[in-house]
Amino acid sequence: MQKLIKSHKKRKELNFLIIISALILTLLTISPAAASVSKLEFSSSTGIGHAPAQIYAKNLEDIGGLGLTLTLYENFEPFKKIGQYLDILYMLGGMVAAILICLIYPRISTGENAFITNLRKTLYSLKSRKVAETGAEVQEDVEVKELWLYIAIPILCIGIAELLIFSGRMEAAVWVHIGILIALSLSNIFIKDPRVHNIYMPLMLLPVLRLVNLSMPIFFETTLYTFIFVYSPLMIPVAAIIIHQRNSLEEIGITKKHFLAYMALSVPLGFLMGLGEYLTIRTGSLIPDLTFVNLLKLTIVMVFFVGLVEELIFRSILQARLEQALSVPESLIITSLLFGLMHSGYGTFNEMLYTGFVGLIMGLLFYKTKSLPFVAVLHGFVNVFLFGILPHHLIGWTWF
Repeated sequence: MQKLIKSHKKRKELNFLIIISALILTLLTISPAAASVSKLEFSSSTGIGHAPAQIYAKNLEDIGGLGLTLTLYENFEPFKKIGQYLDILYMLGGMVAAILICLIYPRISTGENAFITNLRKTLYSLKSRKVAETGAEVQEDVEVKELWLYIAIPILCIGIAELLIFSGRMEAAVWVHIGILIALSLSNIFIKDPRVHNIYMPLMLLPVLRLVNLSMPIFFETTLYTFIFVYSPLMIPVAAIIIHQRNSLEEIGITKKHFLAYMALSVPLGFLMGLGEYLTIRTGSLIPDLTFVNLLKLTIVMVFFVGLVEELIFRSILQARLEQALSVPESLIITSLLFGLMHSGYGTFNEMLYTGFVGLIMGLLFYKTKSLPFVAVLHGFVNVFLFGILPHHLIGWTWF
């Protein structure tokens, strides 16, 4: 009895931490940085990352309510520094809250106590009796439909949130993403299937990525280094999920098989995909020139932060778990759909459609090769060409 009371108390503490974390994320929506971002026209973002600082600066100049604040900061340097420090605190608070939720969820999803066990028995008692009467074949059909329902609901909600961003409704999108995060965190109370928990864990990383992304303060001359601050914190919950789900190195695609051949193939494939995306959105460059140092910086950021983290989330974890629960075609369609939707910040339907297609190609390549280095480097080189090399070479080519 004492053990059950202790377990229940521990579960209440974990749920309390989740609610506190969600409230911290909610605080971000009313922070100075988030309030200004919500009024901006979110366009020309890099991958699932940030929009160039020049775009934010230009849009800020056009916002009447912020004009006085910007003038005040320009005249009084101490106020500007204080504002930057506040933005950094909000950013760090959002990162800590988001990571905390992802770290707590695996502990909750594997735990059991009397309250949750009894609640599940109550919820499933009628359905269990009905399934027992109709036979094994119908039972399997019910399980498949139920699994699809559990997967489809959060995917639909993520899609709604990203379409809100696409339409420029930032505040509503932030609230929807926070709601998704809370719902997925507490889903273990109603859902017992471990396959669903294994899929929900990587799905939680998508609203986390978007919330951390939107909470990032803009005070850099370039957004290249911003990707380090957005993607490096996500490595912590990604690693926690991999460890919790006990994924082997082979399952997540860490292999040296055909390594040199895949690295060589990633460059021309990255050029072709990057060229197609450049012709779709005509983005600017993240580096001032094509010197070796700037290209090296861009490559390191795009391969080891953007490419690696996104491919771990979409391919190594999410696609792999969907394959185990559903089928290969269904897993490829779902991951490519989500990959395209998470590029809603560009503000163009063609970009979401194209990145969804690229996500499908990368998903097929990962399924065939089971090589995370291949798809991560390929993803990175797509961005290197898109945001570094092609804008400098094709900017004056009017016939393109």
